[in-house]
Amino acid sequence: MEQVRRVGAYGVLRDAERRALLVRGSAEADFPVVWSLPGGGLEHAEHPVDAVVREVAEETGLAVEVTGLRAVVADVTPYPDLGVALHTDRVLFDVTPLGGLLRAEPAGTTNLAGWFTSAEASALPLLPFTAEALGLPVVPLPPEALRRTAPFPPSDARRRQRFGAYGVVTDPAGRVLLSLIADGYPGAGRWHLPGGGTDHGEQPVTALLRELVEESGQLGRVTELIVVDNLHNPAALGPEGYPLDWHGVRVVYRVLVDLPTVPKVTELAGGSTADSAWFTISELQELPLTEIASEALAALA
Repeated sequence: MEQVRRVGAYGVLRDAERRALLVRGSAEADFPVVWSLPGGGLEHAEHPVDAVVREVAEETGLAVEVTGLRAVVADVTPYPDLGVALHTDRVLFDVTPLGGLLRAEPAGTTNLAGWFTSAEASALPLLPFTAEALGLPVVPLPPEALRRTAPFPPSDARRRQRFGAYGVVTDPAGRVLLSLIADGYPGAGRWHLPGGGTDHGEQPVTALLRELVEESGQLGRVTELIVVDNLHNPAALGPEGYPLDWHGVRVVYRVLVDLPTVPKVTELAGGSTADSAWFTISELQELPLTEIASEALAALA
């Protein structure tokens, strides 16, 4: 099956009575009459925070602000009739209403919005990620719930969207692990947070721990989700040999390596990592860092 990827941003809203806001799929949706958190796919170059504010307004009529990053999950939906397996990376935010009047989306993939108690929501057909986010039992949807018949749009060879997971990796002594970007890749010669792109069907935490082994030979454990970062470079020049309109969505976690060893790059030759090393906090000040590494490590200084 063809592997297709998408990144989505979704909001968890609760009212004064702790009811959750949900939206129902319309006849235009992949899953008609199935309920989910309000949200949807990112536009190219769009920050996930901007996407969830836009999507909630479109689907519910409410203006909201993001108050926190709740979770990042991934799932794969097979579309047998279309020969496609869709991997969706979902960034879930806590959001608070600022104003507006609740209403259904005028036209689109949802057609109803409403507030539901946990008991009421548990009686609805829910997309699995929504049930999980609300702490409700995950009940698989029947195969006939998937109704999409329209083909997926073809990919643009000159435009790329990539989802990655990275870590602020420390050891018990407080040292920080960084990876050196290899020649031929954007940011070559700078020290970067360990991590990289997720594979199709892979959860972000799993991808980060895999990349940590490949880039440094370290075994780590994820302790906290920190932030989601957005990078847009309309003319990124990498190993493809020609400029790409590049959009990267990156989530950053805290990772602890309990038993650190001498770092060693173990990924196959030709990878994007040239070297990896442990640094003390004071040594970080002298290093050429990528932007995301500089911002993520600022709290450690």
